[in-house]
Order: sequence, then structure tokens, then C-alpha cells
Amino acid sequence: MSEVLGVIMMLAMVISIMGGVWVFLNPYISDFEDNTNWNAANGIADRLEDRIDVAADLPDGTGIRHKFNMRSSMLQGVSNLELWSISADLTALDITQINDFTTSSFTVESVNSTAEKVIIQDENGINEFNIDVNTGIVTHNLPLADWYIITVLNDNDEEIHKTMKYTISGLRVITSLGNGEHEIYLINNARIEHFADSAWEISKFPRIEFEQLATGGVRLSIILTNIEVNRSLGSANHLGIEIISAGSLNPFSGQCFNVRYSLTNSVSPVITPQYDDNWLTEYTLNRASGTLDSFVGLSPFERASGADGISVSSIGLPVYFDVSINEVLVE
Repeated sequence: MSEVLGVIMMLAMVISIMGGVWVFLNPYISDFEDNTNWNAANGIADRLEDRIDVAADLPDGTGIRHKFNMRSSMLQGVSNLELWSISADLTALDITQINDFTTSSFTVESVNSTAEKVIIQDENGINEFNIDVNTGIVTHNLPLADWYIITVLNDNDEEIHKTMKYTISGLRVITSLGNGEHEIYLINNARIEHFADSAWEISKFPRIEFEQLATGGVRLSIILTNIEVNRSLGSANHLGIEIISAGSLNPFSGQCFNVRYSLTNSVSPVITPQYDDNWLTEYTLNRASGTLDSFVGLSPFERASGADGISVSSIGLPVYFDVSINEVLVE
């Protein structure tokens, strides 16, 4: 009998010790699982970025198919995450602005009154409208929604200005961790990451390149990538998706004047100011050192924060402006 009691007591002691060990190790096990799932989510994001880049450069209607292991993560399409506004004059002989937008009209103002008519291109086609000679108002019946390009022409049908707006959609990878959801947003060639208990982090910014040319002048290149999702994605163990090129637009290509661009990112209020700060880093350093007179690079359009948009300081050098918009379908 005593031997049985001894065995029982020993088993109870072993169970008690094992329980204590489990309580002690559980946080470490949970952290290990979280780290494994986080690494897997970043691997998914890496592969998505690579394949989106490949598909964006393919001919319209062609693409690639890939399978993702989504055991611990979920993939979602997210619409209307960014709104980009871009404008530039195409001649040095006039300065043109388009403003006062309503649902059926806008106003064209040109300093030397050379603006005669406009061509509006959107997802539904191309339309031409005259500019009222007295008010500068253009009245149209178009539902300008996700994107449009307005080209202003003079009386010789020469293009003198372009203004465009483009709405960008993207992808989100969601992973459940011990302290809440971890999110990775893939938007317009950028990557934005967020843990439930920490601040938003931008690990990749949109593709904007500024360079001085050996032949004289400067070049500003903007590449926008819009990702449209045509199906529910989810979290299947082996999620197969097709990433297909839907063509591209090149609204700006060549020498331009009075270049201006701005964007609004809706993922979080802190993202847009961080984008502006990144693009204006060199301007801010030159402003602090008092060397703006010789500064060549991206500069704020009006307010120093960049809240009114970003322009180019070229100290008289010609500015070559290229904008490419890639459309990618995920289905």
C-alpha cells in the first residue's frame, strides 16, 4: 500500500513540476510561434512584391500564376488607399492651373490666356470640351471617379498643360499574433507594416526617382502601380492567384514646367507626412544650412511641410518629367 501511495505522490509531483515548466515556457513558446508567423507573413509579402513587379512589366493581358501558403495569414484586396494628384505645364510660354472642381465642372486659369479647350481621358474614353472665354469654366457630364487626365490645348491644338488624378488600390496581409493583428500593406510599390502595440512603420516608399543628367537638366520619374482584386482571396493553405498586367499609361514624358505632385494615403494619418518628409530630406538639410540658392532637387510647392504638394527646384535647368502608371489585376 505504501508503495502505491509513493508512486501516486511521485506522479503528482512530476505533474506539478511539468505544469510549472509549462507555465514558465508558455510565453517563450508563444513568442516563438509569433515570430514564425511574422516571418512567414513577410515572406508572403516579399513574393507578392516580386511577382507584381514582374507582371507590371508584361504586355497587357499576360501574367503569372503563383501559390501561397496562407496557413497563418490572410490576404485581402483593399480599395482606394491613395489618391495622387499630378500636374505640369508643357510649355514655358504660359502658366496654367485647373481648380474649383465640382461634379460637373472645373475652372482653367492661364496667366497669358492661351488655354482654348480641354481633352479629358478617363476609364470610359476620351472627350473634348471648350473653355468658356469669359469665366474659364469647363462644363462636362462625365463621372470623373477613379482616375482622369485633363489636357489643356491652345488655339493651335498644342498641348500646354496636364492635370491628372489617380486612385490607387493595394493588398493587405493580416496575421494573428499573441498581442493582436499584424498588418502588411502593399500599396503602390511601398510596404507599410503595423503591429497592434506599436507605431506604423514604412519599410519601402513609392517609386519616385530624381536625378541630375550628365547632358544637363534633371529628371523626375514617378511610377505608380495600381492593384485591382477581382475575387475574394482569404487564407487557404495553398492559395492560388493569378497576377495579370492590365496595361499602362504614360501621361507625362519629356520636358515640363511647374511640376507638382501630391498624395493622400488613407491607411493611417501618419503615413502621408512621413512620405513628404522622406522626399524633402535634402531640401530640409539645405534649408537648415542656408544653401537653398544652389539647391537642386525636390522641394515643397508652398508650405515647407509639403502639405501643398511637392515640386522641383532646378535653378533654371530643364526638368524632364516621366510618369508611368501600371495596372495589375489579381484574380
